[in-house]
Amino acid sequence: MKTRPALLLPRMRLPSMLFPPMHFPAMAVCLVLACPASAQWASWRGPQATGVSLETRLPESIEKSILWRYPIGGGRSSPVIHDGHVYISSRGGEGVTQREEVICFDAATGKVVWVDRINVFHTTIPGPRVGWANPTVDPETGNVYFHGVEGLLKCYDRKGAVIWSRSLTEEYGSISGYGGRTNTPIIDEDRMVLSFLNASWGDQGRGAHRFVAFDKLTGEVLWWSSPGGAPLDTTYSTPVVAVIGGVRQLVVGCADGWVYGLEARTGEKIWGFHLSKRGINVSPVVQGNLVYISHSEENVDSTALGRVVCIDATGKGDVTKTHEKWRADEITAGYASPAIAGDRLYVCDNSANLFAFDANTGHELWEYNLGTESKASPVLADGKIYVGEVNGPFHILRPGASACESIDMVRFRAPDGRKNEIFGSCAVGGGRVFVSTRDELICLGSRDWKGKAPAPPPQPPEPAVSRDDAPATLIVTPADVELEPGRAVSFRPRLYNDRGQYLRDADPRDVTWSLAGLAGSLGEDGKLALPIPLATGFQAGLVNAKLGDLEASVRVRVSPPPPMRIDFNDVAAGQLPRGWIGMSPIKFETVDLDGERVLNKHGTSQRFARALAFFGPPDLSDYTIEADVRGVFRRRTLPDMGLINQRYRLALIGVDQVLRVLTWVPEKRLEKNVPFEWKQDVWYRMKFRVEPKGDAALIRARVWPRDEKEPEAWTLEIEDPFPHDRGSPGIYAYTAGTTARSRGTDVYFDNIIVTRNDAVR
Repeated sequence: MKTRPALLLPRMRLPSMLFPPMHFPAMAVCLVLACPASAQWASWRGPQATGVSLETRLPESIEKSILWRYPIGGGRSSPVIHDGHVYISSRGGEGVTQREEVICFDAATGKVVWVDRINVFHTTIPGPRVGWANPTVDPETGNVYFHGVEGLLKCYDRKGAVIWSRSLTEEYGSISGYGGRTNTPIIDEDRMVLSFLNASWGDQGRGAHRFVAFDKLTGEVLWWSSPGGAPLDTTYSTPVVAVIGGVRQLVVGCADGWVYGLEARTGEKIWGFHLSKRGINVSPVVQGNLVYISHSEENVDSTALGRVVCIDATGKGDVTKTHEKWRADEITAGYASPAIAGDRLYVCDNSANLFAFDANTGHELWEYNLGTESKASPVLADGKIYVGEVNGPFHILRPGASACESIDMVRFRAPDGRKNEIFGSCAVGGGRVFVSTRDELICLGSRDWKGKAPAPPPQPPEPAVSRDDAPATLIVTPADVELEPGRAVSFRPRLYNDRGQYLRDADPRDVTWSLAGLAGSLGEDGKLALPIPLATGFQAGLVNAKLGDLEASVRVRVSPPPPMRIDFNDVAAGQLPRGWIGMSPIKFETVDLDGERVLNKHGTSQRFARALAFFGPPDLSDYTIEADVRGVFRRRTLPDMGLINQRYRLALIGVDQVLRVLTWVPEKRLEKNVPFEWKQDVWYRMKFRVEPKGDAALIRARVWPRDEKEPEAWTLEIEDPFPHDRGSPGIYAYTAGTTARSRGTDVYFDNIIVTRNDAVR
C-alpha cells in the first residue's frame, strides 16, 4: 500500500408498449413485500447526498438476492426511490421509435406504473448516451423531476402527468455536446436547482456554466448564478446542499475547474477553490464544514494528474491557498463521486481502484482493485460497499480499518450475452438494492426483510433570523420571462440577509423601477405592461430594481406571435436581433449585402462553425417558416444552411448537394434526403411546414431560386409517426471550412416569415 503525505492546510403514453418484466425461476416476485413508504433514496447520492444508506440487513449475495429484473433500452443513469416506487431514465425503442424514457416502477414487483417517452432533438448526443441524468423526487410533494439530453426539463406528478416543463435549449440556449454530459436537478426547500452550459442573449450571450433555481411547483425562474470563468468542458457535477458555518450553501463543481460555495437561496457566490485545469465532473460530499471532491485532469499547481482534496468551506472569496485541509495527489478519480461515513472517505478512481482515506487527515488506509474501469460511484450501506464496473462486474465489499475484502461479485450479462455495462450507482430503499446496468434495472433484496431504516440526521441548524438583520441581497422574481406584446407581468421583490436567509417581501412601491432596452410601461407596483404594436417586433432587456443600496435585474424577452416578418432592416449593421437565443457576435452579425440588410452566419470561429438560433416561444405548433438563404463558397467547399420548425431541421447540405430534413443528427431517427443542386452566391427561398395529421405529423418543404416563381410541388415530404408536437422557429447554419487561422464559408439569411398553417391554407 502506498502512503501519501497529508498536507495541512408530454407526451405521455401508456406503458403497454414496454416489454413485460423478465421473470427468472429463482424469483418469487409476487411474494415480495411492498417497500415501506418511509424508505427513500429520492435523489442522486442518497438522503444525505453522501452515497450512504443507514438501512440494515441488506443483501450479501447477488444472484440469490435477485427479486426482479426489467429490460431497459439502455442508459447511464442511477435509479431513485420514493414511496414504494423506483424511477429511472433510459433510451427506448429503435429506429423511428427511438426516444428517451422516464420510467416509474413498482419497487416491490418491477411492474411499470407509468412511462414518458420523449423525442430527442437539437443535440449531437448519440443514442448510447441518452438517459444520462438521474431523476430526482421531491419528498414533500412526490413530484418527479428530469432533465433530458434534448434539453427538456420536466416536472411530473406521482401519476406521471406533466405539471410543468421548460425547453432549456430553445428558452435559455442550453449547450448540448456529443459527450452527452447532462446535469441532474436537485430539490432544496421550495427550489429546483439545475446547472448547465448556455449561451442565450444579453449578459448571457457569452457561453458559461450557469446555475438556475426554479420554483419547484411552477417552473418560474427564481435566480441565475454564474460563479465561474470560461467553461473548459461540459460537465455533470451535481450540487450538494449543506449548512456550513451557519450558512445554507450549494457546493458545486464547475466547468472552469473550480469548486464553489453559493448561498442556496440566492445563488450569491461565497467562496471558490481552484482544483483542476479542466471541468469538474465529480459531485462533492460534505461532512460538517468540510467539502471532499476529486478530479482526474492536470492539477493547477503541478503537472501531476488527479487529486482528492478536503476543503474547509467556512471561508470567503478565493480560498485555494488558505482553506485546503489536506490533499492526496495522483488519484485519478474524475468520474465516480466519493462516499463518506464517519471518519472514512471512499474514492474510486478511473481504473477501478477503490481507496479509503482518513477523512480528517487524508491518510490513505487501504487500496482495493476492483477491475479495470470505473464510472459508477460507490454506495455504502449496512457496513458494505455496493459498486459496479463499466465492464459489467458488480461487487459487494466489506471495508475494514486497514483492508477491504470481497463478499460477492457477479458479472452481469445482457440477454444476448454481451457484457452489461454499469455506469450508474445503486439506490437503497426498503431493504432492496437497485442496480442500473446499460440494459436492465435489477432489484436485489429479501422477501421478508426485517431490517431498520433510520431517518438521517437533520442538517445543522442555521442561526435564527432576527428583526435586526439588515437586508443584504435583493432578489426579484420571476427572474427571467418571455412575453408576447400586450401581456403583463408583476414582479416580486424579496430581501435576504448576509447569510442568504429570507427576511421578507419588500413592498413593490418602495422599489425604484426602471427599464433598459424595453419599450413598455412599468408601474410603481412592479407591474410591467407591454402594449406594444406587433410591428415593434422582438425586444430584450432588463427590468431594474433599486431599494436603498440594493439592486437587482430581471431578464425580459418579447417575442411577437405569428405572423412574424423579419427583414433585419431595423437592426444596425454589425449588431444582432434582440432576444434571439444563441445569437452571439462570435457566430452572427448583420451586414449590408447588395443593398440589403441581412443576417450573416460568418465562418470566423472554428469552435462555433455550427450554429442554431431560435426566435420564438417553444410552444408554437402547426406553422410554416420560410426565408431567403444564400451560401458562399470558400476553401473548396459550401456551407449548410436551413430552417428549424417544431424541432425538425431542414437544410441545404453543401458538400452532398441535397435537401435534408432530420430531427436527431447522430441517430437519424427520422431523416430524408432529396437531391438538390444549388449554387453559391445565389439567393434561394426555403419554405418549411409541419402540420399535425392525427397522431402523426406531415413534414413538407420546397426550395427554389428566389427570383423564380414558387413551384407548386413540394420538394420534400415525409411523415413522422411519433412527432414533435411543438417547438420554436429558428435558423441553422454550418460554415464549413472554418479553421483556427482561416475564415470558412458564409451563410446569409433574410426575409424570414412565420405563419400559422390555418392562415395560409
